[in-house]
Amino acid sequence: MSKDPIERQGLKPRFWEKKPLNKLTQKEWEALCDGCGKCCLNKLEDEGSGHVALTRVACRLLDDSDCRCAQYDIRHQFIPECIVLTPDNLDTHAYWMPKTCAYRLLWEKKPLYDWHPLISGTPESVHDAGVSVKDMTVSEFEIPIEEWEDYIIEEPS
Repeated sequence: MSKDPIERQGLKPRFWEKKPLNKLTQKEWEALCDGCGKCCLNKLEDEGSGHVALTRVACRLLDDSDCRCAQYDIRHQFIPECIVLTPDNLDTHAYWMPKTCAYRLLWEKKPLYDWHPLISGTPESVHDAGVSVKDMTVSEFEIPIEEWEDYIIEEPS
């Protein structure tokens, strides 16, 4: 089992079921990230319907071998528009988050999937379940924006 890059040790079991999102500690909030990497994918939004589609075209900072931002702590130096998701802004950003994202699921009052590392106990479970972008992305530097539609991926309903 690989070491979890997200600090999940010492958290109360199933804390996300007992506390509202706006009462989570920073450590609890960060632990909700399942490590799928989908939030780092470029998205296409249909202006008419508002439907958001994920593409395999990834932010230039995403390392798709481990589905992590290669410069997470200083990412705003490279990508100033990168969103810092918080309980206070989740309501304006949840619609474009992946449908399997813990933040979106909890905001929608839905349970986490069994493959979530907080439930499974291993960061590999998201990859084993096939819901991460591990080894499947292309760099935004390689694909012109006009071709992003060709890289749309389907999400579970």
